[in-house]
Amino acid sequence: MNRKINLLDIESQSETNEHHNSLTKKHLKAKKNKTFSILFYIFIFFLITGFCFFLKTNHANQSLTSSTWIDKLPIFSNIKQLAESATNKLKGDDRGRINILFLGMGGKNHDGGYLTDTIMLASFEPSTKKVAFISIPRDMAVPIENIGWRKINSVNALAEANEQNSGGLAISQAVSDILNIPIDYYIRVDFTGFAKIIDELGGVNIYVDNTFDDYRYPILGNASAPWEERYQHLHLDQGWQNMDGSLALKYARSRHAFGVEGSDFARARRQQKILKAAKDKIGSFDTLLNPIKISGLINQVQNNLDTNLKIWEMLQLWNTFKDIKEEQIITKVLDNGPNGLLTNTTGEDGAYILLPRGGDFSEIQYLINNVFTDVPAEDKTKVNMEKASIEIRNGTWINGLASKVSMDLEKYGFDIIRVGNSSQQNFQKSVIYDLTYGAKVESLTVLKDKTSANVSLGLPQWLQNDLAKELAEKQHPIQPDFILVLGTDADASQSGLKNNNN
Repeated sequence: MNRKINLLDIESQSETNEHHNSLTKKHLKAKKNKTFSILFYIFIFFLITGFCFFLKTNHANQSLTSSTWIDKLPIFSNIKQLAESATNKLKGDDRGRINILFLGMGGKNHDGGYLTDTIMLASFEPSTKKVAFISIPRDMAVPIENIGWRKINSVNALAEANEQNSGGLAISQAVSDILNIPIDYYIRVDFTGFAKIIDELGGVNIYVDNTFDDYRYPILGNASAPWEERYQHLHLDQGWQNMDGSLALKYARSRHAFGVEGSDFARARRQQKILKAAKDKIGSFDTLLNPIKISGLINQVQNNLDTNLKIWEMLQLWNTFKDIKEEQIITKVLDNGPNGLLTNTTGEDGAYILLPRGGDFSEIQYLINNVFTDVPAEDKTKVNMEKASIEIRNGTWINGLASKVSMDLEKYGFDIIRVGNSSQQNFQKSVIYDLTYGAKVESLTVLKDKTSANVSLGLPQWLQNDLAKELAEKQHPIQPDFILVLGTDADASQSGLKNNNN
């Protein structure tokens, strides 16, 4: 074979080029939008630990005033134990990983106020100072003892109905069971507390990217009112806006805005804006040097936050991770996208739910357990420079093998275009089909080294037939650089990669 392989030659070049260009743009746009929505309640955790650290430091150094305002703060009696807790170990320290579950709920004054519509696992690795945030969708179904499969956001509410203040531990146990990891701590806050904290800060300044109109923002307490009285019109002009707690919360929670602001991705970006603005306000001298404001903030946090973290544990977490850099933060989301680990379905009652794509939680567990696995920087640089893309097909009957390999290869910088099963599933040895005909040799070398796969520059007839059929059905018009068909040898180390990543 003496020419570059091009799958689009299977049908007319003009027609397929049009599909390729259009869908490539869509793919790139979707990939860019698929950044994780960082849980916007997480700042409350850093708020508490930051205050504890700040108060302890300044009390010891007597760097503020000689008055005893610190002694009058409601948590000062707990802070006294901090000096004696230096030798105490956090849960998870012994295994090198601390897992904290962040939960956001509407609160008792909201309809379904104990449903945890925001769920995020935060894993801290003390040895590397890395943090991983894994977002868990509220519609993901999990097994609940003596009840059956229910949406995960209902676990907290079901527990609270039986015993007050038991929801945090109940959902922690549920997440621990499905992910097969211990959940060391939980932090649970409500929307009311978030709004009050923003008010204590004196509001936040937010730049509104687009003129904002949502005619269906629900009015609290009007769920049973006539239809026209259940909603209000939320409007914001483009530009800088000073938002109080109520407005900031509405801006963060709105789901039905017109235009580009009506998507979940836009909602996530708005939440991140408010998170950053709140963190900047908390860290300002106007806040830190104002004892009245600090006391008010701590009181609000105490009244609207439930956690099993002790004060000394908060302080230790703060001291360990307060200087974390952006490049040390890993963000992941469990979703139902083309390469996601969840799939859409309906429960026995006909309700929409999400279930693990592979039939069990093993793929998700693999993601969680390997989220901190590092790869050689040199290899990642090579792949990123060539912008190499891969399609991964499972050529075996081993469930979830392609997903696990895709998670590992993604860390090298490969753009994983598709993950699925091969029509031929009798492969013993993995094979890389190079559709660039050697044009991306650095990436090919990395891929071959990490998978130990054979390399082929030609497509077998069965694969050509599959590609032609998929192209005709407009399933996969985007051409990858490499097609990796996995054999049973890829299961040797669960992921199909050599254990040489460290």
